[in-house]
Amino acid sequence: MIKFHPTEELLVKYTQGELDASLCLVIGTHIDMCPVCANTVKDIEEQVAKRALNSGSRFANTDIDNMLEQIMNSSAPEAMLREPALKEVMLEGKQFKVPPSLGRLGSRLGPWSKVPGSVWRAPVDIEGQHNVNLIYMAAGASVPEHTHRGSEATLVLNGSFADEFDNYGDGDFIYLGDSHRHSPQTAQEDCLTLAWLDAPLQFTSGIARLLNPFSSLFFR
Repeated sequence: MIKFHPTEELLVKYTQGELDASLCLVIGTHIDMCPVCANTVKDIEEQVAKRALNSGSRFANTDIDNMLEQIMNSSAPEAMLREPALKEVMLEGKQFKVPPSLGRLGSRLGPWSKVPGSVWRAPVDIEGQHNVNLIYMAAGASVPEHTHRGSEATLVLNGSFADEFDNYGDGDFIYLGDSHRHSPQTAQEDCLTLAWLDAPLQFTSGIARLLNPFSSLFFR
């Protein structure tokens, strides 16, 4: 059962296209996995549509018609159909299923590389940016205690991990700001996540602080 979801404010901004494209990918993938949020987004879309229709006949009749015509004449849908779909990823001899929102961007998934703490990352190229990554943590792995110079969103795709705040499983969406400090770790089970950052990590304990000048190479 999914315990952690995007806030309603985030879902509204997602629906209205007001978020970073990489963060939209993480939220959209959560929605693929979460019937509760899928229904919430549907309700938000209906409310937005009603407000638009009630705002005046000029918008309802003219602007909507123009938008529909642009969509129908656009080559974007055909291009998306040509994009190879990724149904699963393989790492360390294991297969992990990939939700559709992420799978449609299969050709944009970069190579896996190992980072400290029995952790692997693979960047996803969104509009030329690499601030969203697939992160794999082996069983018994841990990321040193850190905070962020910005915000972080993490979606559990498969498996589980824990930090100082709670335990997280399949479909859970965790959004942390620059005031949060935590040390994610796995126990007997490995974990695959999709993680978004708008600024590099800032390690806060022990020898890991020596990595701060290079943290953008690991998680950005």
